[in-house]
Amino acid sequence: MNDLLLRVNEKLKKYGQEHLLWFYDGLSDEEKNGLLNQILSIDFAFMANLYENSMKNDTNVLAKVTPLSHIEKERLSQEEIFSYTAIGETEIKQGNFAVVTMAGGQGTRLGYSGPKGTYPLALKPIKKSLFQIMAEDIERANERYQVTIPWYIMTSQENDLMTKAFFEDNSFFGYPLDSVHFFRQDKLPLVGIDGNFILEEPYRIKEGSNGNGNVFAAMKKNAILGHMKLHHIKWISFGGIDNVLLKNVDPLFLGMMVKHGQVTASKTIFKQEPLEKTAVYCRKNGKPAILDYDVIDLALSEEKDESGLYVYREANMLSHLMSFEAIDYIADIQLPYHRAFKKNAFVNSEGVKQVPDKANTFKFENFIFDAFSFFDDLLLLRVSADEEFAPIKDFRGMYNPDTAREKYERFWNLRGD
Repeated sequence: MNDLLLRVNEKLKKYGQEHLLWFYDGLSDEEKNGLLNQILSIDFAFMANLYENSMKNDTNVLAKVTPLSHIEKERLSQEEIFSYTAIGETEIKQGNFAVVTMAGGQGTRLGYSGPKGTYPLALKPIKKSLFQIMAEDIERANERYQVTIPWYIMTSQENDLMTKAFFEDNSFFGYPLDSVHFFRQDKLPLVGIDGNFILEEPYRIKEGSNGNGNVFAAMKKNAILGHMKLHHIKWISFGGIDNVLLKNVDPLFLGMMVKHGQVTASKTIFKQEPLEKTAVYCRKNGKPAILDYDVIDLALSEEKDESGLYVYREANMLSHLMSFEAIDYIADIQLPYHRAFKKNAFVNSEGVKQVPDKANTFKFENFIFDAFSFFDDLLLLRVSADEEFAPIKDFRGMYNPDTAREKYERFWNLRGD
């Protein structure tokens, strides 16, 4: 027994994960080394702590919740719109602005094999991938302001190579090559209900990306923050790859943030149905936060202020702005992990790949909005869902490709450009 295998056996025995070597003797030398090194790379103590703490529920969440004020775009005067927009445009023209697109996911829920960003949306007259739609959105701003906005794209270990190959095959959609920068987010093992890791293959533990909140740590780890500092970036827009109406470059939003002296800002849409399964913004213990839909009751959702306006209906739409200083600060802070219950295929005790008929594993993820709780305030701007929110989540749900396509085409047809 070599030293590497001895170390691995000791580690597995300590944490009760000996099953990970059930099929070791039948593996090739390359597979053996891959599995052993993967096991040694995992922080088992950290994962055990995550699993145990995730079983504890905060039963007093609502007692800590108070409203977080917001601004409605449609209530702004023309004078305010002009003033804010001018401020934002100045920052963009001076080269102080960058875009981060979070694109670590796969198209599995769409029945599509490949990175989600490569999914082709059936627009007329031609299909466009989600990456092409994002590229065109930023390119419009480049042309308008006569700049080249740095574009940073967060991938995952699962889709990094495919994403880069897709950009190369499509000539980067005409975007300047030296202004597109890829970086990978981290990953964590998936954990079964019993606390055991699962095998994706007899020679590999199943892992998953650890959420969009990992973007800050990943930016630091992959020298993205250093690159931004070198190029004097002051303001960064964050958005997901799946919202085809996302405004990556919004001078009005940026100008509001600068004018109000904020370092963090988020766009929201109004939550139409009181018990819709949508997280909303609030304050927890006085700090900006998100309230998960599963703890929102009807009374809270229907609560209004003295002006008769709902105070817990600002839904997160994954469109954020942050200053460089705020990101640099939060990159060194461990954000909390959230547990999601997922269905994942696994290698059973007989060495056979098994597809469960229901959720069987826990996935632990950071969420980007948890960063806001480390700051005293957050600028919230409510925008129109018809103009800025057309995400593609799955094939048959509320946020499906057909609905996104219809909203996208309607918006651009109305604009006429």
